[in-house]
Amino acid sequence: MYAKKGIQAYKRDSISADLAEATPHRVIQLLMQGVLEKTAQGKGFIERRDIEGKAEALSKASAIINALRGSLDREFNPELCDNLESLYDYMIGLIAEASVTMKVEKLDEVIQLMLTVKSAWDQISEEDKLLSEQMRQEHQVAVSE
Repeated sequence: MYAKKGIQAYKRDSISADLAEATPHRVIQLLMQGVLEKTAQGKGFIERRDIEGKAEALSKASAIINALRGSLDREFNPELCDNLESLYDYMIGLIAEASVTMKVEKLDEVIQLMLTVKSAWDQISEEDKLLSEQMRQEHQVAVSE
């Protein structure tokens, strides 16, 4: 029991430290990882018939997906944002359906979809990350003037 609490505290502190120094790109990576972790936990809770644990994990997974949706920047690529927003809505629907029906196959689909999106996100080159950050900063300056 103490080891589990210690591991949880370490994870919380580790994530907090990572977020404190994270680039916007890294924050999105962490959010995507959070969706994967909470969805997998929800799947495990469903398999063990732990209703309370399932509800908490899947609620957090949905909230993280909503945070990802909220981070979309329509200014630079509105079509991509529309597609991701639709995908995120679909994932939230699958999570809700899995929560009600207790069918883990819906969560497997969420995990596969998020792995695909995260894999593409992880492959963004350093050069593109820097260019994106530069464009974001220039946009902020232009808006504030």
